[in-house]
Amino acid sequence: MDLIYLEIIIGAIFLVLGGVIGYYVRQNLAKKRAGSLEARLQKRVIDVKQETTEMVKNAEKKSADIIEKTQKEVDERRKEFLKAQQLLLNRETLLTTKIASFEEKEKELQEKGEKLKSVKESLDGLRKEAEAKLEKVADLSREDAKKELLELVEIENEKEILDRMKKLEERSQEKLQARAREIVSLAIQKCAVPQTQELTTTTVLLANEDLKGRIIGKEGRNIRAFEKLTGVELIVDETPESVVISGFNPIRRQIAKVALDKLIADGRIQPAKIEEKVEEAKQEIAQKIKEAGDKAAYDVGVIGLSDKLVQILGRLFYRTSYGQNVLLHSMEVALIAETIAEEIGANSQVAKRGGLLHDIGKAIDQQIQGSHIEIGIKILEKFGESEAIIKAMRAHHGDYPAESLEASIITVADAISSSRPGARKDTLENYLQRLKDLEDIANKFEGVEKTYAIQAGREIRVFVKSDRVDDLQAAKMAKAIAAEIEEELKYPGEIKVVVIRENRVIEYAR
Repeated sequence: MDLIYLEIIIGAIFLVLGGVIGYYVRQNLAKKRAGSLEARLQKRVIDVKQETTEMVKNAEKKSADIIEKTQKEVDERRKEFLKAQQLLLNRETLLTTKIASFEEKEKELQEKGEKLKSVKESLDGLRKEAEAKLEKVADLSREDAKKELLELVEIENEKEILDRMKKLEERSQEKLQARAREIVSLAIQKCAVPQTQELTTTTVLLANEDLKGRIIGKEGRNIRAFEKLTGVELIVDETPESVVISGFNPIRRQIAKVALDKLIADGRIQPAKIEEKVEEAKQEIAQKIKEAGDKAAYDVGVIGLSDKLVQILGRLFYRTSYGQNVLLHSMEVALIAETIAEEIGANSQVAKRGGLLHDIGKAIDQQIQGSHIEIGIKILEKFGESEAIIKAMRAHHGDYPAESLEASIITVADAISSSRPGARKDTLENYLQRLKDLEDIANKFEGVEKTYAIQAGREIRVFVKSDRVDDLQAAKMAKAIAAEIEEELKYPGEIKVVVIRENRVIEYAR
């Protein structure tokens, strides 16, 4: 037991001694490490001081170089400034010298002007004195003498002056007429638009007479359906192996012809098939109308037209005016107007575009109320045509004044195209008969005093007796005359009926 305690005590002693010895050993090691770290730090401080010293020396050297360079630039700039300042001083001195010289010259000119003024005044005085002496000697004032001299010269040379003025007028008139004939002939020569005469009937040839019965159908149902859908009249029995399509509207006639050709080619002619082929014909004609409008605009050289406006323009291909194709007429007017405008220095593009569109209202004048000019103005305004084009096209029948040179040119071109030989097939007898028919219809009404068909039968003016027809009756009469014209006559476009009633009160002062 004692031995165990002894071993424990000895172990404890050795443990304490080991701890003390370890502590001193660690302290020595720490002191050694601290000494070496301090030495390295001192060395690093010395190195940093040396580097800082070198950097300061380099910076001082660079700053000295910069200061020296800057000083040199400042010196150079100072020299340049002094040089410029000296130059300005020299120029200022020169300018001062010139100003002084100009002032001296101005003073001399003023003195000379004063001398000239005094000389002029003295000359005026001498002239007045001489005139006074002449008036006193001649017993005439200056104005009276001048007037008498002019009258004497005019009397002596009156006949010669009049003859010369007349010769000049005749020569100028001859030159103007020759130039006008030259321009018109050139315009017509440059225009090569073909013209074809249009009739109010279209003939469709048949392979045999049996087809007529099939076209008529059982109890006439086929022909009735065909005429109802197309709006034309079929004449079957007049000519052998042919059918005549009669109608005043060329578009309807063409649709009917195309539809009839399709029916004959198909062989099945019945109301349902007629309706189908008529619809196909309408689509085909609509496409041809668009192509005709595009071709007309391309051939004439007018660009930038709206697609819908081109479609309306193409409808003129199936519109005639007294046998003249209106689309070809419009193209001809456009080309003639362009040539005339180029020759006299007007705007050829406005004249050409206005000429092509001048009858655009005729394309739909059978569907819309109003003259083709008013309809055309509305169409062009709707599709964004310029005011210059509208003013140029609307004056070609005299309904509006010609507000531009291009308007007068289009009027002339329209007259040339429509009145040249062969353009229209309407004879004088037919023309006069048509006017007579219009006047006869109006004259049948009670209270009518006078009637006048004007504008080639496009308008009829009816003068009524104011004591027998009042305002309400005049309005009713206009409607009745228009209705009877629609019923009895065939005509392109529309006819304007104007009923005029006026009161005249006459008194005499004696």
